[in-house]
Parts: sequence; structure tokens; C-alpha cells
Amino acid sequence: MSSLAVQSRDAPAVELFADGKRLSTAPNRMGRLEATDPGIGLEAIRERYERDGYVWLKGFLKRDDVLTFRGFVFSHLARSGLIEAGSDPALGLVSGAEPEKQLADRILMALVRSAAYEGFCAQPRLTRFMDQLLSGISYLHKRKIMRFTRPGTPTATPAHYDLVYLRGGTSRIVTAWIPLGDTPVDMGGLVYLEGSHAIGKRMEEAFAEKSVELSAEERISAYNRNMSEGGWVSKDLPDMAERFDTRWLIADYEAGDVVLHSPYMIHASTTNRSAEGRIRLSTDIRYQNVEDEIDARWANHWTLGDML
Repeated sequence: MSSLAVQSRDAPAVELFADGKRLSTAPNRMGRLEATDPGIGLEAIRERYERDGYVWLKGFLKRDDVLTFRGFVFSHLARSGLIEAGSDPALGLVSGAEPEKQLADRILMALVRSAAYEGFCAQPRLTRFMDQLLSGISYLHKRKIMRFTRPGTPTATPAHYDLVYLRGGTSRIVTAWIPLGDTPVDMGGLVYLEGSHAIGKRMEEAFAEKSVELSAEERISAYNRNMSEGGWVSKDLPDMAERFDTRWLIADYEAGDVVLHSPYMIHASTTNRSAEGRIRLSTDIRYQNVEDEIDARWANHWTLGDML
């Protein structure tokens, strides 16, 4: 395990873990995301997005709507033994027993195909905002991902940037990461490598130069020989902060928040260490202008093991 020691503004140090070697990280390698009030207006939001590679919109969605949807998801996943029997599904309290993984996977795949999930992702306020941000009619990719992570497990998403998986279409993609419920630092929400939208762009340019001899199919694959397996930039988060002389930015997310990030922005997650035993639940969806080229591979529902 690699560890990142974090000093919260109002709490003792929190130890964050991700895959990789164990490493004690210096304070100058950690920071916090800058929150944005959606009320500052579109142009100011766009300016921050371009400058920072992300914009964290506080309370953009109705909190109650997000918590209701969280409860809907866990009420269905309860059949797999994932949550504590008899508890409020919206709390997402982990069961003390091992869930039936195959059943949980089948339920999750059904949920991402449901009208309820589609409606949540395509709710009017978010759709209208993306139309404005993208200066046209926004297209929501059919392949939408919803993840849950139990506390006490080593599950974490290694560092990567999204364009690795979306090279078959335009690079003008905007990812919306939505925490489905309050997600304080110890629950392992997304962390962002500060300033890495510029790093990701340089990586992509270098990849393009090395890949001219590859077939079109190989060039759009995250698994080709010029990119590490899985498209991960690295599994060692502390090492990346040192290597690029920057910081990992963390946040205490709340239900209703939406984080938009550039397809070049390097991000990852840490393991869920919730002391309350709460399961992290989130969704990541991607938008683009409908007039731009669309990666056909993302025109299908997300399926576990679909190699994207």
C-alpha cells in the first residue's frame, strides 16, 4: 500500500491509501480542491475549468434528489447482502458478511441500464448547463459508469486521464464525476493531480508521435504497446506527485456536488476507510457537443470487463 498523510482543516491527520509502494508524503505534495459556487456564472466557470482542468460545483444538484437516488441503488443491491440488513439503504452501511459478488454485479449492470439512472444522469439542470458549457447541443455518452466501493477493501482506481479510453472520437470531452452521497476524504473520492491537464496533453502528444506505425484500432486502444496496461499512468500516487513536482488535490464531497474535469486531467481514487462503515457510491458520465465526432465504442451500455 502507498499512503498519503493528509491534514484536514478541522480534524486530525487522515491517512489515505492507494495501490503501490508505501511512502510517507511531504505536506507540499497534498492540497485541496477549490470549490466553485455555480452562481458565479458560465463564463467564470469556464475560465476556471480551462485554467485548472477541473471545476468543483458545490451543491449543483438537489441534495435530496441525490440521496433518494443513492437509496434507490442500495435498496436493489441489498439483495446481494452488500448493505447491513434492516438499515436505511440511503446510508449505505456495509454488511459484516461478504456479499454475493456475481449477484451484486448483475444488479449493478441492470441499474446502469435503468430508466431511473438515465433520468438521473440526464436531469434538466445538468443537461441545460452542459449545452451552455459546450456551446451547442450536448451529447451524453451511453456508456455511463456507476461504482460502489466497500470500506476495508483495497479497491482504488489508479491514476489515469480519460482520453486514453476515448481516442476514437473528439478530444473535446467533459467528464462529470458525481458523488452519490456525502463522500468525505476518508471514503476515498476522486483526487486530482494539480495542473495535470497540461501533463496529460503532453503525454498524449508523445503517445501520438510514437504510435504513427500502429493501426487505427491499436491507436485508440488503451491496451496498445505504447501505453501501460489498462491505460493507467501510474499506480504509485506519491511517486507521481514527486515526479511531476506537484500535489494531489483532495476534497470532502457532499451530496449535490458535481466535479467536471478535462479529458487530460490525471485523477485517481483512494481506498475507502470510512470509520462509519459507509459504502462509497459515485457515477462518472461524459458529455461532448453532438456535432463533434463520437467514439462509437461508447455508444453501448457499460459492461463489466468490456476492456474500456
